Amino acid sequence: MSRRQGPAGPVREWVTFDDPDDPKRRWLVDVTWLTSPWRCVFGCGCQGVLTAPTPEMEQGCCSYGAHFSDEADRDRVLAAARELRADEWQHQAAGLRRGVTAKLARGGWRTRLADGACVFLNRPGFPAGAGCALHVLALRQGVHPMATKPDVCWQLPLRKEEKENDDGTVTVTLSEFARSGWGAGGDEFAWWCTEAPEAFTGTEPVYRSLEVELRAMVGDVLYGSIAAYLDGRRAAAEGRNGAGAAVLVPHPTLRHR
Repeated sequence: MSRRQGPAGPVREWVTFDDPDDPKRRWLVDVTWLTSPWRCVFGCGCQGVLTAPTPEMEQGCCSYGAHFSDEADRDRVLAAARELRADEWQHQAAGLRRGVTAKLARGGWRTRLADGACVFLNRPGFPAGAGCALHVLALRQGVHPMATKPDVCWQLPLRKEEKENDDGTVTVTLSEFARSGWGAGGDEFAWWCTEAPEAFTGTEPVYRSLEVELRAMVGDVLYGSIAAYLDGRRAAAEGRNGAGAAVLVPHPTLRHR
């Protein structure tokens, strides 16, 4: 474990884990982020990712469409789109007429835009409610939204990045999807949730509130190791292990507040 400036911003606490399935892979895990009380505030404080605050539009981070991680990700969403009903999907007509994906000039695909945002985004006033139509589908089918939504949508704001080292090993960093994750365009956002104090009001730490997503990203065995370690760190920081001086490094947003 180390406390230092890492790949996700100012000074944070990090811990490393060996990959349980691959001896050449090591995980660098952001303790500061995963023990923070961040929660999604879509529809209840989210100001969106445009160049001015637009909470009334209830677009969240859906304004630019979702970039697919690979063909399997795209094909899963295409299959889900065929299951959507008109009362669940506001822009179904546009999606059926033009398709729901757009090919990118530099390669890859993203969801198509309709009326200035993702084609799957239902707007305020739609009977099914504002938000992702694919999320509505998941609720109807009784499955987790990761079964119907693009990978980036159910993972955000978790982020997993892989880097191959000179010695052939791989370091996988598990942290938050910060503003910088959007590239240069992220600098233009008027608001971003991992920088907003109002989003750090959850009742559980991220590693518990997003347990299902984390298990899908790192596997059950590694998740168990991470959760056990973080449980111990929180207990130590609270003095329950007789280590009252072992203070967790707070998230930068909480420190600034």
